[in-house]
Amino acid sequence: MAPAKGSDARTLNLSTFLCLYISQFVPQSFLMTTLQVTMRQGHYDLQTIGLLHLVRLPWLLKFLWSPYIDRHCLTVADYKKTIISTELVYALALVCAGFFDVKTNLMLVLVLVFISMMASATQDIATDALAILSFKRRDQSLVNSMQSMGSFGGTLVGGGLLLMVLHHYGWHVVVPCLGMFVVCMLIPLVLNKHIRIEEGQKTKERARPSDFIWFFSRRSILPQLGFLLLFYMGIIGILSTVRPFLVDQGYDMKEIGFLTGILGTSVSFVMAWFSGVLVRRVGIAKVRLTIAALIVFGPLYFLVTSFLPFNIVVYVIGMLYVKACYGLATVVVYTSAMQMVRPGREGTDFTIQVVITHLSGLLIAVASGSIGKYFDYQGVYVTETAIALLSFFYVLILFRPKKDGLSDMRQTL
Repeated sequence: MAPAKGSDARTLNLSTFLCLYISQFVPQSFLMTTLQVTMRQGHYDLQTIGLLHLVRLPWLLKFLWSPYIDRHCLTVADYKKTIISTELVYALALVCAGFFDVKTNLMLVLVLVFISMMASATQDIATDALAILSFKRRDQSLVNSMQSMGSFGGTLVGGGLLLMVLHHYGWHVVVPCLGMFVVCMLIPLVLNKHIRIEEGQKTKERARPSDFIWFFSRRSILPQLGFLLLFYMGIIGILSTVRPFLVDQGYDMKEIGFLTGILGTSVSFVMAWFSGVLVRRVGIAKVRLTIAALIVFGPLYFLVTSFLPFNIVVYVIGMLYVKACYGLATVVVYTSAMQMVRPGREGTDFTIQVVITHLSGLLIAVASGSIGKYFDYQGVYVTETAIALLSFFYVLILFRPKKDGLSDMRQTL
């Protein structure tokens, strides 16, 4: 196969990574949504249904085994073998889960789903590390767009469209087909001969099992930790209250699913692509500060409108704005995380940073529930506005763009 030139090879590689990320998120979104609905229909109590989220523990704990992936993956071939093998385990677990009835074999299905999550999380470590190594720094925002678009697209398809397919064809057909879908998403990786580890990215340093601890020992990482904790917080709490608020206004699950799951997620999907292009052209420092400022207007908008009579159009405009900010912000967070990895520990360092953002989102979502209980939705909006302002000034002070454009651009080159 003749080597592809410049932009052609980059487009091919971006498409390959998009397929890998989509293969992670479509089954995840579908399984979590379907199992929650099925368990509720089977008269399981809400506490038991809440424990379902434990099957996603591998995605929160994957930093524990990420050094082993970094240590044993030295070449593109090593990464491909790891991705392909874990993806096949992922697919096999899905196919097996499809053979059992959820209502009569729930525990067995949950074990298989846990195995699939473990395999998917391991695939994600290797995929992220290979993405870091195979793209120049100035192109990393583009591959992060693929990651974000894969996440949002997976949510749109798995948590929305496939539920309608499930209604017509049933669990025993759809879930095995998901396993085959995961295998098909490997085809671009198998056929792609143009993935190369970029010059300057190669290193003889290898990760150690304790490297996820030493990640925090660097003084230079401290500002990044604050950024990872704060950047999402001003909008995650808002997003966690959208569905309950619409229920309070009398909207049913079908209407809420369309507004948030399809319309809102589509906006995030498009803005994730736009953010990747913007970061590449303008530089991450300027885009990070701009998005931090835009995020402030999200909770502020909801706070102001909360004093007015409810209007669905006004509310949806605010929801779509926050979803757009979320799509923009994910690419900035991922690109920033890629720039803070240590040589030879790409998968470990990137995974740790992503887990921090997930924990940050989880904490603010839980806190928003408690705040809403005692201070209603306005209390959530006030809190989120304060956090968004704190995040903006944090970015302004610690990540101020250089005065000359060249210096700013050098942050992405």
